[in-house]
Amino acid sequence: MRDELPPLNALRAFEATARLNSVSQAAEALHVTHGAVSRQIKVLEEHLGVALFVKDGRGIKLTDEGRRLRDVSSEAFDRLRNVCAQLGRDERDAPFVLGCSGSLLARWFIPRLGRLKADLPELRLHLSAGEGDLDPRRPGLDALLVYAEPPWPADMQVHVLLEERIGPVLSPHFTGFARLHDAAPHALLEQPLLHTTSRPQAWPNWAEQQGLASADLQWGQAFEHLYYLLEAAVAGLGVAIAPEPLVADDIRAGRLAAPWGFTPTRAALALWVPRRAADGRAEQLAQWLRCELQRQLD
Repeated sequence: MRDELPPLNALRAFEATARLNSVSQAAEALHVTHGAVSRQIKVLEEHLGVALFVKDGRGIKLTDEGRRLRDVSSEAFDRLRNVCAQLGRDERDAPFVLGCSGSLLARWFIPRLGRLKADLPELRLHLSAGEGDLDPRRPGLDALLVYAEPPWPADMQVHVLLEERIGPVLSPHFTGFARLHDAAPHALLEQPLLHTTSRPQAWPNWAEQQGLASADLQWGQAFEHLYYLLEAAVAGLGVAIAPEPLVADDIRAGRLAAPWGFTPTRAALALWVPRRAADGRAEQLAQWLRCELQRQLD
């Protein structure tokens, strides 16, 4: 007898026939024809060099060799079925791990977690915060919610949710609010601007879109992350700049104002999902995010 295992289809046909003691019932269970099962058993017998069944009246019965193989194959297929079922349950029950920046998590996602759980009760979402160090290619992340510019990575399924729009914001409690509120954009050239080291080009890009020389901008207090920057703006410490979704709730509540509106950039807020891990949960989450963003900005 050869050392390699017999063909899997032949073993499946034999195991079903031996378990059900019927070629016809095995064919029905495997969704194939009676002839297909008979041929696979013949293949297996030729591979092993022994007879596994003999005729018994109108039916069949196992030979001694057949009974030995039945006991082993039944146990093996039962274990395979149980493990496959467990793996399926583990996949369905495992949380969907979404990475995003701490600023996006704190200022946009956390206030909407209750609505997400109500709308998608079967989605077990786990949020992982980071600043530029999150990569869905690495184990532990199922997707990444990120502001980024195209072209998109070829190994990612990218769900574009919303084009990025950024704009200056300031609190009504800021000492220069009354003067700046109705001023033209060039008034900001005289104002020390709050900025973040995580995105140094935000102010220069905005200035150029307004026809202003970015070299004329004056820099005020710097913050490591956008979240701190916006907390400083809410506290009335100066003028900050941010993507619209992260400040829309504050503007609606009167904590911040955006006198100069928001202008588009080349970037977009998108959900990045590794193609190897793309599943229905990612599609479901992307649709919810898209609707929630639209509802917030309408």
